[in-house]
Amino acid sequence: MPELPEVEAVVRTLRPLVEGRRIRCVHVFHPIATKPQPASHVTRQAQGRRIRIVGRKGKYVLLTLDRGLLTMHFKLDGQLLWFGNGKELFERANVGETGAHVDVALELDKGALGFADRRHFGRVHFWESADSCRGLIVLGVDALLRDFTSGRFAELLSASKRPLKDFLLDQSHVAGIGNIYSCESLWHARLDPRRPANTLTPPEARRLHKAIVSVLARALECCLHPAPDFRDPEWWFRGLEKILRAYGREGKSCRRCGEPIRRIEQGGRSTYFCGHCQN
Repeated sequence: MPELPEVEAVVRTLRPLVEGRRIRCVHVFHPIATKPQPASHVTRQAQGRRIRIVGRKGKYVLLTLDRGLLTMHFKLDGQLLWFGNGKELFERANVGETGAHVDVALELDKGALGFADRRHFGRVHFWESADSCRGLIVLGVDALLRDFTSGRFAELLSASKRPLKDFLLDQSHVAGIGNIYSCESLWHARLDPRRPANTLTPPEARRLHKAIVSVLARALECCLHPAPDFRDPEWWFRGLEKILRAYGREGKSCRRCGEPIRRIEQGGRSTYFCGHCQN
């Protein structure tokens, strides 16, 4: 699942391609991608608008238009694809077994942007403003912004009794952290993912904050080198496995103490941690 670093890399790569471009036509090939909004609503409202700003909040890609806002959320497997023009879009999109899967496409005055998710969990929606999108309203502080201070983070921790891993995954606290980077941040901070959030001491809270910032920054560097290639439907972020210390390493030696990494289930998701040096 794309988390904050992956989405930020997508936004930075997308920005020079589409900012300032006008949406000539919106093509909804699979209406499930706009639900619960009708496909006709997204098409009618976005068509003819100019993309002013490409941004991000949490795991959302935001296309601020000259009137209104398009949001894109990749969920588990969503991605963006780039086509040179409308003709190439229709030659390659959803054509036979070799064609590129596309759910929604924005045909621009130069190029075409496709949104794709073969599992159909990802969504594209239109809103009059960010204030009308509940998904954005409920998000907490973004983990890449300066607003995410150690003091503010400590206040959030002290107000929650939830296990640390569940706390970090709750987007209403800190936006953008997912399963992978929560495990990694807790490993670097040497904290047990099962500990209640409000049991952390001030030094431990500062340690976890520092770990989150560091882990996300390093992951973003990996996601930008190489940068996303929207021309290749098979492209995905490479090299991230080299920086992982806990996630996906069940049974392998902890790179800090040598004990085996454990996997447990929390909230229906796998949690990876070292039971010896995370406490």
